[in-house]
Amino acid sequence: MILAIDAGNTRIKWGVHDGNAWVATGAVETGASARLAQAWAAAPQAKKAIASNVAGDGVRAALEAVCASRGMALQVIASQANQLGVVNGYREPGQLGSDRWAALIAAHRLEPGNKLVVNVGTALTIDALAGDGRFLGGLIVPGPALMRRSLDRGTAELRLTEGRFDELPRSTPDAITSGAIQAGAGAIAQLRDIMARLGLAPGRAILSGGAAGELAPHLPMECSIHENLVLDGLTLIARHT
Repeated sequence: MILAIDAGNTRIKWGVHDGNAWVATGAVETGASARLAQAWAAAPQAKKAIASNVAGDGVRAALEAVCASRGMALQVIASQANQLGVVNGYREPGQLGSDRWAALIAAHRLEPGNKLVVNVGTALTIDALAGDGRFLGGLIVPGPALMRRSLDRGTAELRLTEGRFDELPRSTPDAITSGAIQAGAGAIAQLRDIMARLGLAPGRAILSGGAAGELAPHLPMECSIHENLVLDGLTLIARHT
């Protein structure tokens, strides 16, 4: 049994994997990490815990304390130059977010071919992964919800109101919602076109993250959603380290 933890800006996702499937999964808000002890009480006891943490030192300390209370030492990963067939294209490999690294490792194992690896969360990350495992680079932009909130906070008259997607919006709420979605889809299309110019046209985009379902219908390419992509990558790393 492996306990995998993805500590992000908004949520801490977790799952217990038995070697074949996820036997328990859940999430708590990042600011409520103390609730993990209660959430894990009903989960099968894992022998090993592994985490990606992009939420800061305080969250890391909280995760280590909760794992220790369950009798587990916590392995917190960092991005490597080369791991499990993926080669890190960053000039300084350790600067790549550990959640992106875990997702790249999972996506490389998931299916062959060139692909985009996309996480749609508080931030929208779009990473170019060649079929031979080379991570070529990627983009980070605000996720759709953060784009909408920035207009609410940064403008006098564009209040945060729920709208719906429309190709030609005819109300301000629809314009804000549609603009955020189109901006994300456009960034994905741009990186797709860059890969194509390099002779590495991606066959599909692999999406994860809480807002993946919101963005997926509007992408200009084939895509699939794998909600536990980061957790899958962490499990692969745990089993090979």
